[in-house]
Amino acid sequence: MIDVQAIRKDFPILDQEVNRHHLVYLDNAATSQKPNSVIDTISDYYRRDNSNVHRGVHTLGTRATEHYEDAREKIRKFISAKSTKEIIYTKGTTDSLNMIAYGYGMANLKRGDEIIITKMEHHANLIPWQQVARATGAVLNYFPMEPDGTLDLDKVRNAITERTKIVSCTEVSNVLGTVNPVTKIAQLAHEKGAIMVVDGAQSTPHMPVDVQKMDTDFFVFSGHKMLGPTGIGVLYGKQNLLEAMEPVQTGGEMIDEVGFHSATWAELPWKFEAGTPHIAGAIGLGAAIDYLNGIGMDEIQAYEKKLTDVAYETISAIDGVTVYGPKSRSGLVTFNIKGIHPHDVSTALDAEGIAVRAGHHCAQPLMQVLKCESTVRASFYFYNTMDEIEKLAKGIKDAKEFFEHAI
Repeated sequence: MIDVQAIRKDFPILDQEVNRHHLVYLDNAATSQKPNSVIDTISDYYRRDNSNVHRGVHTLGTRATEHYEDAREKIRKFISAKSTKEIIYTKGTTDSLNMIAYGYGMANLKRGDEIIITKMEHHANLIPWQQVARATGAVLNYFPMEPDGTLDLDKVRNAITERTKIVSCTEVSNVLGTVNPVTKIAQLAHEKGAIMVVDGAQSTPHMPVDVQKMDTDFFVFSGHKMLGPTGIGVLYGKQNLLEAMEPVQTGGEMIDEVGFHSATWAELPWKFEAGTPHIAGAIGLGAAIDYLNGIGMDEIQAYEKKLTDVAYETISAIDGVTVYGPKSRSGLVTFNIKGIHPHDVSTALDAEGIAVRAGHHCAQPLMQVLKCESTVRASFYFYNTMDEIEKLAKGIKDAKEFFEHAI
């Protein structure tokens, strides 16, 4: 059982007023807040251990390297990878997906091959594949999406053919909250000889992840959405695929031997980590994982389901409000109020201290499917409360009443 009031004391940013109202932070799909333990860990690194990693034998360098690699092991366990060789530090989900697209896709696709993604993808899992398709002559196709924002596995099965070489899919939609059956999709992809890429940016912070059970070939996520700092992310890849790939970036740190006209690469995972890494970010992500493990991902998922179910039912019941996506969802509610621009709704909510996101959420093709230009998104984490859901619902009603009278 989660003690949310005790948890909230660990997050100093939540204890403030915004526009003379106590802050209600509901923009967690964009970035999560950070507990004291993460903030202190990052501060302690800079105060005590600040040094480059892997390059020196002095005490500070040794300590920094130990903390940096300890965090990699924490990540490995958190997503149940086989080896730390499969855990590559990146700048975030976008960086990870670009590394896969350009490092694997460019080298393995040819004219007539097929990449299949969904219509609910974040631009980070769309634009790199557009670019790769354009450069290689491969074809970018989309799985059919049901009216409620879900995928039909029979239609997914029929869409994957012998020409399909890459299937890339978000595990949780950042707009609809849809939880896609990525394990089953991976199985279907593998039956046709394709590889599976999973965008875990919106799933890893909210539910248990086991990449071996999922049997995905690549899995990516960002630290800042799961209590960690910005600028740090993870690319998981099966070891045999990573070993066969050429690095996308070259330079210092990722080499074995360098001559005047050629070079050889370091072994995994350092082969893909050129230059000085975000050391403090990696160590901070390790501390974030410690915090999440201290609560338990099963407990986090169960608590957030209760929050999300209440939010969905409450907001859906408000006259004039359209909620997008399936009833069964993870961690967010995306909606519009008839006749009111999402930016105006967000501004009105902010006036009451409620932070939500308004816009296309880096999913413009999905907005076309939904037949709107933008939406309002309220997204939750385990430090949110039922009382905050009530405040959100009241804020929506207040905004609706205000703009109706203003018109």
